[in-house]
Amino acid sequence: MTPNTSITSKPLHITYPDLPVSARRDDILAALKTNRVLILCGETGSGKTTQIPKMCMEARLGSEAARPGKLIGCTQPRRIAARSVAARIAQELGSELGGIVGYKVRFTDTVRHDTAIKVMTDGILLAESQGDPLLSRYDTIIIDEAHERSLNIDFLLGYLKTLVEKRDDLRVVITSATIDAERFSKHFNDAPVIEVSGRTYPVEIRWRPIEREEPAAPAKGEREKKDRDGPDQIAAILDATDELARLGSGDILVFLPGEREIRDTAEALRKHHPPGTEILPLFSRLSVAEQDAIFKPTNALRRIVLATNVAETSLTVPGIRYVIDPGNARVKRYSARNKVEQLLIEKISQASANQRAGRCGRVADGICIRLYDEADFNNRPRFTDPELLRSSLAGVILRMKTLGLGDVVGFPFIDPPSSRLVTDGYQLLAELHALDEAGQLTAIGKKLGKLPLDPRIARMLLAAEQQRCVREVLIIASALSVQDPRDRPMERAQAADEKHKLFADERSDFMGWLKLWRWYEEQVQHKKTNRQLQTLLQDHFLSPRRMREWRDIHGQLHAQMAELGLRENEKDAGYDTIHQALLTGLLGNIGFKSDDAKSRPKPGEGNYQGARGIKLSIHPGSALAKKAPKWIMAAELTDTGRLLARTVAEVRPEWIEAAGRHLLTRMFIEPHWEKDGARVVAFERVSLYGITLVPRRKIHYGPIDPVLSRELFIRGALVAGEYDTRAPWFAHNRALIQEIEDLEHKARKSGVWLDEERIFRIFDARIPADLHNGAAFEKWRAEAEAAEPKILFLKREDILGEALGADHALFPETMAVDGVTCRLKYRFEPGHPLDGVTLHLPLYLLNRIEPAQVDWLVPGLIREKLTLLLKSLPKDKRRPLIPLPDTVTAFLSVAKPGEQTLTAALAAFIHKKRGIDIHPDEWKGELPAHLHMNVSVIDDSGQELASGRDLAALRQQLGGAARITYGGGAEDSEFERTGLVEWNFGDLPEQVKFKRGGRELIGYPALVDNGESVDLRLLDAPDVAAMETRRGVVRLLRIALAAQFKQLDKDLARETALALKYRSFGSPEQLRAALIDAIATRALLGDDDTPRDAKAFAKQKERAKPKISVVKQALLRDVAEILDLHAQVTARLAAKPQFTAAMRDETAHLAALLPPDFITATPWTHLKDLPRYLRGILKRLEKLPAAEQRDSRGMAGVLTLQNKYQARRGQVKGEVPAALEDFRWQLEELRISLFAQELKTPYPVSAKRLDKLWNELARQPLY
Repeated sequence: MTPNTSITSKPLHITYPDLPVSARRDDILAALKTNRVLILCGETGSGKTTQIPKMCMEARLGSEAARPGKLIGCTQPRRIAARSVAARIAQELGSELGGIVGYKVRFTDTVRHDTAIKVMTDGILLAESQGDPLLSRYDTIIIDEAHERSLNIDFLLGYLKTLVEKRDDLRVVITSATIDAERFSKHFNDAPVIEVSGRTYPVEIRWRPIEREEPAAPAKGEREKKDRDGPDQIAAILDATDELARLGSGDILVFLPGEREIRDTAEALRKHHPPGTEILPLFSRLSVAEQDAIFKPTNALRRIVLATNVAETSLTVPGIRYVIDPGNARVKRYSARNKVEQLLIEKISQASANQRAGRCGRVADGICIRLYDEADFNNRPRFTDPELLRSSLAGVILRMKTLGLGDVVGFPFIDPPSSRLVTDGYQLLAELHALDEAGQLTAIGKKLGKLPLDPRIARMLLAAEQQRCVREVLIIASALSVQDPRDRPMERAQAADEKHKLFADERSDFMGWLKLWRWYEEQVQHKKTNRQLQTLLQDHFLSPRRMREWRDIHGQLHAQMAELGLRENEKDAGYDTIHQALLTGLLGNIGFKSDDAKSRPKPGEGNYQGARGIKLSIHPGSALAKKAPKWIMAAELTDTGRLLARTVAEVRPEWIEAAGRHLLTRMFIEPHWEKDGARVVAFERVSLYGITLVPRRKIHYGPIDPVLSRELFIRGALVAGEYDTRAPWFAHNRALIQEIEDLEHKARKSGVWLDEERIFRIFDARIPADLHNGAAFEKWRAEAEAAEPKILFLKREDILGEALGADHALFPETMAVDGVTCRLKYRFEPGHPLDGVTLHLPLYLLNRIEPAQVDWLVPGLIREKLTLLLKSLPKDKRRPLIPLPDTVTAFLSVAKPGEQTLTAALAAFIHKKRGIDIHPDEWKGELPAHLHMNVSVIDDSGQELASGRDLAALRQQLGGAARITYGGGAEDSEFERTGLVEWNFGDLPEQVKFKRGGRELIGYPALVDNGESVDLRLLDAPDVAAMETRRGVVRLLRIALAAQFKQLDKDLARETALALKYRSFGSPEQLRAALIDAIATRALLGDDDTPRDAKAFAKQKERAKPKISVVKQALLRDVAEILDLHAQVTARLAAKPQFTAAMRDETAHLAALLPPDFITATPWTHLKDLPRYLRGILKRLEKLPAAEQRDSRGMAGVLTLQNKYQARRGQVKGEVPAALEDFRWQLEELRISLFAQELKTPYPVSAKRLDKLWNELARQPLY
């Protein structure tokens, strides 16, 4: 049976009510017969919405070309309008709703097989276009309210433009409530336009701008201004209702931006109590019963209808005589930069304002009160921006791709979107992995195109199947498609929050949806009556209507999932899988807690870095607002003055990385060969939309850049030898390379002979192109070596850059020190601490090596060192030696390395050959570090204790340890004992032979004083052993004569007068200790020979016993005299200075002559001279007034020599050479001869004599 059977079998009588459009019936019918596209411009109230479908039906009935089974489709922008329009047309045709006239909106379909007129939302028609691209079920399509220019309307207008060209039998009628019909006409190739007047009564416009009290200070921001608008606007509406109530009866229509404003205004009106007034809300989400109340006016009450802009054109509310227009509406705008939809209250256009005013001229003269002034009205845009120009185009692009309509840029939109919005749409689809790099649909995109859902939600559902959480994501996706069912009335906000905690989840608001759903399902299953369920929901501050809508959407999505073959999971899904699926649709809504989060006063405010550099905060109503996890994702980002993330969950960066794999930006740094893994690795930095997910992760770099990885493999593993293998080829190659490297370091020609580029080229030619890791290399090697066993063996000529020019003999591997072979190591790296040659010297040999041996380096470096030394000479002495290379050659031909220091030997050679006398100080200039032997002092285990190029400094640092440990390694040595307090160890030879490490060495037994006892040690130097032994013998004698020294201590304690004189040097205890040490040294051994056996020791003991008293008396007498003279000199120097230079010289002289430890530090022979030296100072001070000039001349000579001595003395490390120490006392005698000749000197002395002596001293080595 065809849809028109009932109509044709029973003639249909079509009548038209008295409406303006009815008067143009003939013109419209004629236009429908002669044109395939008709533009009808009818003002509000003209009747076009209800009458045009009837006229199309009448035109079809009278047409011979009418085809049976076809529908007249009429689209409406809103569900509430579709239902009311369908009901009105059915009533006028005398048919029940769902018969000749049916309607279809989401969740409701009353269309039957015999329906002729189908009223539907524009979204329904778009959805049908996917299954039927030609819309073949329709022969007439009416796009009503086209002036609203919603996204769906604009798409349909463009789609129908192409469809008209494909179908000759299709009629299209476009109706608009504005005068902007010419744009529609041009779009459809100058289609005819019929204009119908709609207003039957005049409307008076009254301007009542809202008066606001200006703040004392400038407003801080737009958000503060919006906060003030609310109460000001409500007060203005109350004033306007009072004004209109005084004019007489009639209903009032108030336009408001949204449901919240409607609730607030309704509450204010109820408290205001306008007499005899009924307050009714009107918005698209009202239930059917609530909608019906609007269209059934009563005579008993005045009605105030509070409506959104749904009442501008879509619905005609009966009985309206007055309109109050605040002049604003809630508009959704998409920010392509921030990727967010902004719901902002904006000023309406002039066209919308005129539509609103026209609503009150339907039944009588009307009055429209505009809550803004006329100047504001005149400055507004004429028409509302099409939604296409302020929306994300992702859904449109996806639908066009699915329908095969081509690129959005070429689609015939009335107002083509900007390239920025188009780009943003493509970016979103790329984010969802719906489009590939070429802009074509991917497998995911094709599936998304079949789902009439927001692309983001559709993407989540597809991912849910892979994660096996379809059941949970279906619930969440449907929740995101409806308005939040949780109510939060301002007057009961705290109570609502307490109830809603039942459904909260501290980690995820999405999981909160699941909790709410499961609770609701349980209540539905156990409900007794619908009323009880509704009461329970209201008790929990949940909207019963929105909960039902959520359930309905879930059912619809569930059916669509089944059609696509997506199966629900049987087991409950976990947190991780659910949120990984959700992430696929919300990659642009991720957030990372910024580093400066702690500095912000409010938790979660502005402390998240979002995609593409935006800053966002968690909405205060979220369960996560206080917790503020590090990583979050949000269902939506809303800009209301600050960017707020709504419906938030805690996520992990690895989930984001997995979901956004196709969008990630990967940066690879530091690619390098890794020996342990035998592969090339790099560090990867992974980011998404500017947010770093992985700051630094080591990855296998081979597959990413095989060419570079192969090169790094060859250079690292094969050339540099960073490869773990025991293969013969590897050992052969490393040995060959090491041999040449060693020679390079010795000859200081790094990179001259060993050419790594040549090695690389050899392996590059032999290794296949696709190898870049150890595993693949070993597999290839096994096959290659089977055919050619030595394919990887290098030859000397393969790696040498030039002919080898180093003689192994010039660069020995070892050096013999005291008969012990020590290793030499070479390195060529200027600036490095080990540059040059390094001698690895065992600690026990530190004092045994001759400085001259170190000074001569190795034969391969000595020529360079000699040449530089000659270049450092003064020009007059260097000139006769030119050409210097010949001099060097001549010297080396006769020199005996190691007998003298290099400079001493070279100076002697020059003096002999050229007669040139070279002073040691004339070897000027600093030699490069590599021309000084680097000595690495090692212990018995080979560990380095210290290293440096100054042997004297090393001996000062470790010489003592070297002496003590010299014999410590002796095999079965009898000369290593400790804690000796008597001579019970036999004879003490001057030297012995012993073995250490299998080598025979010479040691020097010594008695080492350690304070309370002595140790028997084998030392490394005879002079040191002799000195230590004399001290040790003195200690043993003191222990043997303990009674005598105990008495001596008592006697010295009674020398109070001497202690008083000594107070400027130290305490009485210090004086007593110094005296005892000095007496013991002089009385017990003095100038006697060192005893070497027990018998000689016993004789020495008996010889020393009576000397103690004699030495004591002599020492006390000398010290008393010295202290008395010191006091006199000090007093003279403290007087008012008359001769500054001389007195300053003597002050320094006195301090050096008598240091605090002068009693023990001054040798016994010189201690007796101290009084004479002190008297010499007094004599000089006495003579100064009469001999100042003579004194100055003498002082100049003394200071010249003294400065040389002090400079030389400062260079000494360790024991002072005896000759240098003797020179110091000769300087004292020089002072006597110059300033106090009457005191006489023990031997002739003069400045000239000492200067000559000094020249000889300066030529001697310091060690």
